[in-house]
Amino acid sequence: MKLMINDEPHHFAAPLTLLDLLEQLNHPQDGSALAVNQVIIPRHNWSAHQLADGDNILLFQAIAGG
Repeated sequence: MKLMINDEPHHFAAPLTLLDLLEQLNHPQDGSALAVNQVIIPRHNWSAHQLADGDNILLFQAIAGG
């Protein structure tokens, strides 16, 4: 399956959840936020949200500011 992650193409074996994706990318969950096709996915749904071929994912770190 082909996914666009932060505007870069990546290939993964299906099926794949958002949580699986983070594990495969060795990306920490803490402080991370994810949007799939421009929709923010709440953290409690990451383990259940199945990705589809062609999904566009934005993966970013939440930062505190003042």
